[in-house]
Amino acid sequence: MAEKLPSYSAFWPYYLREHGRARTRALHFLGTSLALICLILLIVTGNWWWLPAALVAGYLFAWIGHVFIEHNRPATFIHPLWSLASDFRMYALWVTGRLKGELRRAGLEP
Repeated sequence: MAEKLPSYSAFWPYYLREHGRARTRALHFLGTSLALICLILLIVTGNWWWLPAALVAGYLFAWIGHVFIEHNRPATFIHPLWSLASDFRMYALWVTGRLKGELRRAGLEP
C-alpha cells in the first residue's frame, strides 16, 4: 500500500486481504490473546511490566505472520490506530464465529 486509504470503511477490506492466510490470522489471534492476558494480569497484579509484555506479545506474533507467511508489510506502519482497531475487530469476529462472512465480503475464501 503506497498511500493512506481515505476511510476506515475502505481500510477494513484491505486489512482482511492483508491477513488472507489462515496461519497469519492464527498468529494474530495468538498474539492478541496473549496481549489481553497480559493486560488482565496488569490490572490484577498492578505490575506495570505486563504492559510492555502485552505490546510485545501482540505485535511479535502478528509481525512474524506478515514477514514469514504473508510476505507483506504490516498495516500498522501507515494506519496504526485503524490497524489496532481492526485487529480487535477481527479477533471479536473470530471469537463470535462471524469472521468467515467478513472474509468472503473482502473477496477471500476462508
